[in-house]
Amino acid sequence: MATLHLGFLASHGGSNMQAIIDACKAGRLDAKPCVVVSNNSESMALQRAKNEGIPHYHISAVTHPGPLEDEEILRVVRRHGVDTVILAGYMKMLGPATLRAYRGRILNIHPALLPKFGGKDMYGKRVHEAVLAAGEKVTGVTIHLVDEHYDTGPILNQCQVPVLPGDTADSLAERVLKHEHALYVETLQKMADGRIVLETQEGDVAL
Repeated sequence: MATLHLGFLASHGGSNMQAIIDACKAGRLDAKPCVVVSNNSESMALQRAKNEGIPHYHISAVTHPGPLEDEEILRVVRRHGVDTVILAGYMKMLGPATLRAYRGRILNIHPALLPKFGGKDMYGKRVHEAVLAAGEKVTGVTIHLVDEHYDTGPILNQCQVPVLPGDTADSLAERVLKHEHALYVETLQKMADGRIVLETQEGDVAL
């Protein structure tokens, strides 16, 4: 029986989500993908979920205005037995109901070594452009818990990725993305086998 029951929130491609699903199918990750939610009705993440036979929903400010969006997300993930929420390129701040219900069990991935190059509007290509503009020699990937602010939750895992001479934002993004896929799976498996223990009541992390 799978140790973790995963609910995914994604806005666009969902490649990190697919890497996690593939690891589950291959037996490399002791987890079960239970549901996929996207705020973008045309996202590749929803198509990936459909291809994999995973229940999937479009929930956005269009379908559920105001606080109803947050309430519907929470209702759906609970109904599908989710115990761990995975943000995989979800381009919205989570609402208070979902944050409160799953405090200490919501993970996000960031394409840099937090606390560097994090915060509001620091996502995707913008992060890699900032890394290059700062002249960094090393960047990386961070898996962290989600709180009420952008990229400030406790860090669970990180890995370093070299910045090479002649890198562009696109070439750096491509190199980092490969490490994102591996680190998300590695971190979730450490949770599944007890090497990372999350204390859900207080949101504290025991490593």
